[in-house]
Amino acid sequence: MKTLPLLLALALSACAQTPGSGVAQGPAFRVDPAWPKPLPEENGVQLVVGQVAGIAVDERNGHVWIIHRPSTLLADEWNAKEARPVTHRCCKPAPAVVEFDAAGNYLRGWDAPPAGSKLDWPKSEHGIYIDPDGNVWIAGNADEDNQILKFTPEGKFLMQIGRAGKSEGSNSRTQLGRPAHMVMDPPAAELYVADGYGNRRVVVFDARTGAYKRHWGAYGETPSDDKQPPYDPNSAPSRQFGNPVHCVRLSTDGRVYVCDRANNRIQVFEKSGRFVQEFRVEPLTRANGAVWDMVLSHDAEQKYMYVADGANGRVYILERASGRQLSSFGRTGRMAGEFKWVHNIAIDRQGNLYTSEVGFGRRTQKFTLVSF
Repeated sequence: MKTLPLLLALALSACAQTPGSGVAQGPAFRVDPAWPKPLPEENGVQLVVGQVAGIAVDERNGHVWIIHRPSTLLADEWNAKEARPVTHRCCKPAPAVVEFDAAGNYLRGWDAPPAGSKLDWPKSEHGIYIDPDGNVWIAGNADEDNQILKFTPEGKFLMQIGRAGKSEGSNSRTQLGRPAHMVMDPPAAELYVADGYGNRRVVVFDARTGAYKRHWGAYGETPSDDKQPPYDPNSAPSRQFGNPVHCVRLSTDGRVYVCDRANNRIQVFEKSGRFVQEFRVEPLTRANGAVWDMVLSHDAEQKYMYVADGANGRVYILERASGRQLSSFGRTGRMAGEFKWVHNIAIDRQGNLYTSEVGFGRRTQKFTLVSF
């Protein structure tokens, strides 16, 4: 048998496959190992990223934004004690918020404003969202990161919801609890927040003023902060969201999708908070949970869900109507197309996927849509 050309072999190996069959079902993707382009140097010193804790696409222009944790550079890259590169060429943390164009070129980045600014920059950056006007929303997941910040694309501060400090619990109307993710419903001017690492709820705010509007927990019930037993795949599903509630997404047909990472499930609601259905994903996963993030496919019907599983190093392709798993791609590893703690996932108008990795992954990847 003749050896397949290298590019064809890579394409086949990186395409989504049905578990156990080797036959593709649903959309298929191929990793783009040249995306993004290398980060620039600053005064001769290479910029690098630490844990990439959020990724989002600006639907207006296809630009890809990330938020990473500059404080997580490795000890052989950045001397944190002396705030200098370890060598004369390596390395320096890139700005916490970075914008790439669709081709993967670095465009710009910005950091926390100077000390004394009227905002609470998170101690551990986590989550990014680009709204329809191009504004940038970010959050954090350190113990005191109980706030969301809104900026212009240039990094000018616009608004803060919540505040750094003590959480007030899952039924507070004024404070957050380590929010993980956010998304806007433009016609209603409402911001939905997965709240999150500390709280166990979805909470909705007026996106213009930050005023509280409503919230709910698992199954649309009132959330509780009572200690929950460890996840057990053999037990009935928990009546409470686990920690974290890791993502919230809106479909074009008016449904709210919530990633209950710790409980290995996606719950679906009406915008009022009325529970509709749930889907379990890799229910045997115990440590860290399987549902880290999810996006809906780019077609008008949004036929598929793409679920990022950081614990098992996979992206699953699910049928949206039934939650049935059709195929998956990736595995745990550090090569192109593999994942080490894939944390977030984003999608552009062409249906291409973008992923970010925390832990020792510390990178972003692009997966080009091959077939749909």
